[in-house]
Amino acid sequence: MYKIMSSLAAALLCCTRLMAGDPVYPVKAIPDSMRENAHLVKRFEEIVQTISGPKEVNVVRHYVLTVLDEEGAEASTLVESYNKQVDVRSISGALYDADGKQVKRLKQSDIKDLSVDGDGSLMTDTRYKVHRFYHNIYPYTVEYEVEERVNNTYHLRSWMPQVIKECTVELSRFVVETPVGYKLRYLASAAAGEPKVAEKGKVAYSWEVKNIPAFTGEPYSREFVELSANVLLSPSVFKFDDYEGNGTTWEGLGKFGYTINAGRDELPDNIKQKVQELTAGQSSKAQKIQVLYKWLQQNYRYISIQLGIGGLQTFDAKTVAAKGYGDCKALSNYMMALLKEAGIKSYCAWVKAGEGEKYINEQFPDDNFNHVILCVPDKDTTWLECTSNTLPAGYLSGFTSDRAVLLLTEEGGKLVHTPALGMKDNRQVRTVNAVMQDNGNLKVSAVTMRSGEEQETLHEALHVYSKDKQLEMMRKSLDLSSYDVGKFDCRELPALIPEIEEQLDLNCNAYATVTGKRIFIVPNILNRSRVGKLEPDSNRISDVVLKFAFEHVDSVSIAVPEGYKAEAMPAPVALQTKFGSYSATAAMKGNTITYIRKLQRKAGIFPAAEYNEFAKFYTAIYRADRNRMVLVKE
Repeated sequence: MYKIMSSLAAALLCCTRLMAGDPVYPVKAIPDSMRENAHLVKRFEEIVQTISGPKEVNVVRHYVLTVLDEEGAEASTLVESYNKQVDVRSISGALYDADGKQVKRLKQSDIKDLSVDGDGSLMTDTRYKVHRFYHNIYPYTVEYEVEERVNNTYHLRSWMPQVIKECTVELSRFVVETPVGYKLRYLASAAAGEPKVAEKGKVAYSWEVKNIPAFTGEPYSREFVELSANVLLSPSVFKFDDYEGNGTTWEGLGKFGYTINAGRDELPDNIKQKVQELTAGQSSKAQKIQVLYKWLQQNYRYISIQLGIGGLQTFDAKTVAAKGYGDCKALSNYMMALLKEAGIKSYCAWVKAGEGEKYINEQFPDDNFNHVILCVPDKDTTWLECTSNTLPAGYLSGFTSDRAVLLLTEEGGKLVHTPALGMKDNRQVRTVNAVMQDNGNLKVSAVTMRSGEEQETLHEALHVYSKDKQLEMMRKSLDLSSYDVGKFDCRELPALIPEIEEQLDLNCNAYATVTGKRIFIVPNILNRSRVGKLEPDSNRISDVVLKFAFEHVDSVSIAVPEGYKAEAMPAPVALQTKFGSYSATAAMKGNTITYIRKLQRKAGIFPAAEYNEFAKFYTAIYRADRNRMVLVKE
């Protein structure tokens, strides 16, 4: 109660100041340290979340942001989503100039009420209230207060004071009020610390942070959520619509996920018959999985569907069969039904999908997932990405591989891991044959084999983009000053670990530098490290995170004009480190230069104290990749 009265008193004081015309949050009051490397300064924030019952949560958020530039203006846009589970009760706000004088009050007619439905790839009953003060005289300050009611305790609001990495925070406070006896489950980062707890008729947990600087990005670091100040809330006993559950354990959370989708895998008779026809000639389990998965890919398409219970409950299999589309959970459930008809047991799995966005604290059960895939358990478990029309059966891309996922089973949830590809799976092997003219021009013919995660960017380009866009992407990958593309063709090779063969012909203008009777040439034509030189950092905060292992092998042959010999050759380079290995050798025999490069990079997490050693390794690669040799005319 004290907290509520305190917040109310602060709000009344704020209103009094506004009515009196007093300056509010003048920009000159911001310390220099809070403006350094920032686009946005959070001057003040207080979030009060009151849990009154299993289906009654009230959230009031009051915050003040000073916008320093255009990028900060974009991040200051207010976006509040609402649906059957969330009701936005009120929004108020104001705009202030640099001196803190009020420029404008928010009018309700200025708030846009939008749906992102309508482009044919999304069906949702969620709508969005959106507002932004379009003010182009920087800096300026915006103030908002939003109140919403949530009709369940499954999705509790968490706290992350920094809205973007380039946002500094002067003061942010997070208060959660619960009934006495309610078990609040929270996970606070080290930067947020433990809460202050007060009990007087109800229990109030509060966290507060001050003077947080802009987040300085570190190469190869942990995810932002692991390093920033934040508090994650997750329910214990909860109620969601007509369903009840217990999120204290992974088992209980998965049991809830299984229960809300149970009985939705019944197929219509015509599809049952189709399954029998497709699998009639298949003798092995693997063959049946492959033929059914291929049929799914050819006949059904992905549409994001966020309807009903928070987007957690799937369309039933009969609906997917009739409509020919579904979202990740609907298509996974449908594939599960197809396999069931073929006598094969499988389970849907919740996963946090995204390239490099896979962090989940395995000691803290929480629905932090955003995607569904399918698991066919066996001695050699098969994983299926049912939203893809192009991936081979059993292959998970970097979108969902190598991370914890929650299997939804009859007995409850089981936290398991999707497979990680190894160095010999993620390969790029290139053979280059080139002919150099005496004016330094170079004709290049290259054949590159890419596999595993090394082929995924190209795989997406081949299936999503036009030929012109593919060429544009390829050009951006080349570290060449002037060239023409003579040929660019790709051929996909179906396999459990997919491969793509790329053929590329280039005419490189003035690739080598000709000075008098000498020619200076870099024998590494197409695979120079683009990471750049990594500077040492003795104040490194994050561990070094190498997300996947890979191997690159380049074999280059360059025919040079007659009458030239090697005057200076780059010394052989051989590096062996805990992070991987690198070697490069160049030789000349007759009028042919031979260059061999091999890079093997491991996956893993290494202590921050070892970053300088890692930086030294990558800087050495950067330099070695650009070593030149000198030819002289005899």
